[in-house]
Amino acid sequence: MKKVRFKQSLSVAIISFMGLSSMGDTAFAASKTKVNADAAILVNADTGKIVDKYNEDQLLGIASMTKMMTEYLVLEAIDKGKIKWTDTYTVSDKVYQLANAPGLSNVPLRSGEAYTVKELYEAMVIKSGNGAAIALSEVVAGSEGEFVKLMNVKAEDLGMENYQFVNSSGLSNYDMLGMHPEGTDVNDENMVSAEDMATLAYHLIKDYPEVLETSGANYKYFRKGTDEEYLMKNTNAMLKDRSYYYKGADGLKTGTTPFAGSTFTGTAERDGVRYISVILDAKDQYGQPSSAERFIQTRKLLDYGFNGVQTAQFNLDDAVKEKTLPVKDGKEFKVKLTVDKPLKVRMPKEEMDHANVSFNVDEGKLNENGELQAPIEKGEKIGELVLLNNKKDEYILDELDQETKVVVYAASSVEKANWFVRSARNIGEFFGKLF
Repeated sequence: MKKVRFKQSLSVAIISFMGLSSMGDTAFAASKTKVNADAAILVNADTGKIVDKYNEDQLLGIASMTKMMTEYLVLEAIDKGKIKWTDTYTVSDKVYQLANAPGLSNVPLRSGEAYTVKELYEAMVIKSGNGAAIALSEVVAGSEGEFVKLMNVKAEDLGMENYQFVNSSGLSNYDMLGMHPEGTDVNDENMVSAEDMATLAYHLIKDYPEVLETSGANYKYFRKGTDEEYLMKNTNAMLKDRSYYYKGADGLKTGTTPFAGSTFTGTAERDGVRYISVILDAKDQYGQPSSAERFIQTRKLLDYGFNGVQTAQFNLDDAVKEKTLPVKDGKEFKVKLTVDKPLKVRMPKEEMDHANVSFNVDEGKLNENGELQAPIEKGEKIGELVLLNNKKDEYILDELDQETKVVVYAASSVEKANWFVRSARNIGEFFGKLF
C-alpha cells in the first residue's frame, strides 16, 4: 500500500498532533480480532501477507522497538565484515551516564571498560539495554548522530514509508540527559507505523534469522563469572516459563515510554508457520495504557493466525474434470497434465468455502487456432493452477503481492506425427466437416 513517508524533519507540533489524534476511542477496534490498542497488525512472516490490521498506517511512538533497527544495522555490519563479534568497545562518557541512569532499562556498563560487540548486542536484545544500543551505534557509525542517518536510510531501503528514527535506543530524546544525537531535537521521538514495524520485523527475520536465537533467550548472564556478572531477564513475557507464555514465541522486542505507551513486536512459529504481530500502545479495559495488555492483545492476534486461519489445499482435479488436453499433430491425441505439488494457501476459515481454483493454459503453447501443438516434452510447462480470490489480498510490501499459483506440467512427451499421418488426419477432418 502506498503511504506518505514522515521524515525526521517533521516539526514537534505536527508530531504531537498526530500522536494525540489516535488516542480517541480505540477500545475494541474494527479488526477481526477486535484488538485493544492504538494500532495493530498481523502478518504472515513467510509471505508478508496481512492477515489482520487496525490503524496500521498511523505514525505512532515505538519506544525500545527502535532497537530492532539497531539490531538490523549491527547484524548487517557483521555480515559485511565491517565489524566482528569479538571487536571491543571502550565505554564513552555518554554511554556510561545513560547506561547507569536511574529509571532507564539497562545493563550497567563501567566507565572506560572494554566490552565486546557480542556482549553489547546481547544486552541490547535481551535486556533492552539503552546504553548498549548507543554503544553499538558508535561502533557501527562512529557517533549516534551518524547512526541515526543510517537508520533512516535503511528504513527507506527496506520499503518502510511511515517512520522517524531519532536515536538508536528508543528513549525519548528528552530523557537522554541532554546528550540526544546531533541533528535531532530534544523533543523528538522515534515513531513508526504498525505496518512498517512489521516490515522491519519481516526483513530482520528473513535477512538475519539468527536474531531469533538471541531474542528468544529467556535469561542470560552478562559477563558470567566476573565481578560484573548480571542476570539479564528478557523483557518479552511470552517466552517459555514466563507469565504470558505463548507456544512458539521467540521474539522480537518490547517498548515502553510515556509517549509511546506499551508496545510489542512479537513473532511465533508453529508447525512451520510463522507470524509477526505488532501492538502499538496497548490498552486495558478502561482504555488506559497497560504493559500486560501488549502481551494479551498479541495473543489475540497470534491465536487468530494459528487457529482462525487454515491451510487450504487444491489439486488439478479441483479445476478440471479430465487432467488431459488434446494435442494437434501429435502421435498421441492427448497429453496428461500434472503438478509437482498441490496449491496450498492459508486463509481465514470463513473464506475457505468460497475459494476456488482455475487452470490457465500458457498462451505461448497454443497455435493460431488455440490448440496445443506437438511436439511436447515431458516436464514442459503447459499452464498454471491459480487461486481465484474475490477478496484482494494485502501485503506489507508491494513487491510481495503475487498470484497464488503452481505450475502445471506435461506428464509425458508427445512427439509430432509424421507427414503422412498428419495429411491423412487432415483429409479425414475435411470430409468429416463436409458431411
